[in-house]
Amino acid sequence: MKGQTAAETEYNSAFGSRSWKAWFKFDARAYTMIGALLAIWVLFSLLHERFLSPTNLSNLFLQMSVTSILAIGMVLVIVAGHIDLSVGSLVGFIGGIVAMLNVWYDWPALPVIIVAIAIGALIGCIQGWIIAYKAVPAFIVTLGGMLVFRGLLFGTTGSVTVAPLSPGLKTIGQSYMTDLIGWVIGGIGLLIAAVLVLRKRSSRSKYGFPVEPLALSVLRIIAAGTLILGFVAVMNSYKGIPVPFLMVVVLALIFTFITRNTTFGRQVYAIGGNPEAAKLSGINIKRRVMLVFVLCNTLAAIAALVLTARLNAATMTAGQNYELDAIAACVIGGTSLIGGAGSIMGALIGALVMSSLDNGMSLMNMESFWQYIVKGGILVLAVYVDIHTRNRKNNAA
Repeated sequence: MKGQTAAETEYNSAFGSRSWKAWFKFDARAYTMIGALLAIWVLFSLLHERFLSPTNLSNLFLQMSVTSILAIGMVLVIVAGHIDLSVGSLVGFIGGIVAMLNVWYDWPALPVIIVAIAIGALIGCIQGWIIAYKAVPAFIVTLGGMLVFRGLLFGTTGSVTVAPLSPGLKTIGQSYMTDLIGWVIGGIGLLIAAVLVLRKRSSRSKYGFPVEPLALSVLRIIAAGTLILGFVAVMNSYKGIPVPFLMVVVLALIFTFITRNTTFGRQVYAIGGNPEAAKLSGINIKRRVMLVFVLCNTLAAIAALVLTARLNAATMTAGQNYELDAIAACVIGGTSLIGGAGSIMGALIGALVMSSLDNGMSLMNMESFWQYIVKGGILVLAVYVDIHTRNRKNNAA
């Protein structure tokens, strides 16, 4: 029509009379796991009355914290086209060092935390350097690391449980936020959600892209606020928001920003999606890959601090099979094992799915072997959905 800009014409043709339908397009990969999570919660709530109680939900979010922290780092590694099988044993090894320094040598909490994070970063640098600069496959390097770190845990601790930790260190894994602080955090979360939605509208409008209806943006903010403030209310009805889960939220926000809004994040996706094109575009692939492993292993050190503090001890089985849980959480959340695709939020949903299954089956007093069978089956199903979705998109193209 006359008087319309090209952007307005495109908007009207694409979103004119069908704007709401267009903005509500169904994405199977984005919503399948959310639907699965809701189905799991409904099923276990029908089978056991305590599943959705504030006490159990608080324990559930506390339990998922370690897997979530590991999954955040694993997303970066998998998106870059690699794998890290060492993070579980690294959690156990660094947890052993944390306990020894605190219990045997009476180190206060802050120096112990600094040393633990430094060790994680150093190990990540060593493994990343071997993988990136010496071209040794990540599978082999981290598989060797898994065995080495488990052996170091046995050797340094003498294969004994090291406990108990000091009260200051235990707060990392066992403390809760007060009700007031919880509501303040909830308010900040709501404000951030609103700013992100409105900023996206402003950005799309500024560059001439179609903008969703204002009513839909308001609906998104209301939905986000309901979830955030509802979560705070449920947690406050027990003991408050668990500190480990708050750490997960903070780390997720930081790494979501890194992956979506920084040059480094975009380059990691480019490396995993098409290494040859990434190299030709001038990306320093070796440096980026090494940094990915540094970040992943640093997060493993943080997970070790949380787990050791929550258990109030360093045990010989700490972190065992956690690498598999982290990988499963990523894949269930939509991260592709061939690289180039994945999100932090998806990995957190995957971790919540895994923890919900463990928690629900434990409440039902089911044999432990069923947990392995069910989680393994869901992992295979998630990979199948990923491959099926990709093939369908390729065929459509």
